[in-house]
Amino acid sequence: MYVNTVILYGNLTRDPELRALPSGMNVCSFSIATNRTFTGKDGKKQEQVDFHNIVVFGRQADTVSQYMKKGSGVFIEGRLQSRSWEKDGQKQYRVEVVADRVQFGPRVGGPGGAGAGPSTGGAPRGKSKDEEGSTSGAGIDYPKDDINPEDIPF
Repeated sequence: MYVNTVILYGNLTRDPELRALPSGMNVCSFSIATNRTFTGKDGKKQEQVDFHNIVVFGRQADTVSQYMKKGSGVFIEGRLQSRSWEKDGQKQYRVEVVADRVQFGPRVGGPGGAGAGPSTGGAPRGKSKDEEGSTSGAGIDYPKDDINPEDIPF
């Protein structure tokens, strides 16, 4: 049995491009950047950025092109696919991720600030009693300041 599964979370490096196939099905292509931090041989912290080409088909292609833009966070599940073509007598190759599932990341700068998801009710989003002043041991200590998108390295 063989497995061809890819799971990625990253930020779009360019706006999605929507096209239609001759069959009438829509296809959307975009690229995302992922990064990792590691300690090099010299003991210094280093960062490596990788870029991935993503292709989405059908209704998801419409949704991605409508709501996503450069810098948006996105979670991708899919499979690797290579394709080749000939250009100017040279054989060209490209490996891309064909997305089966696309999930949008938190929207920055929307109502409620960074990380605010869609509202589930009509009431404004506020802090609960536990979030305001209580420091019960069950919670996670999140930073009080909003994350500045300019601080993200990619």
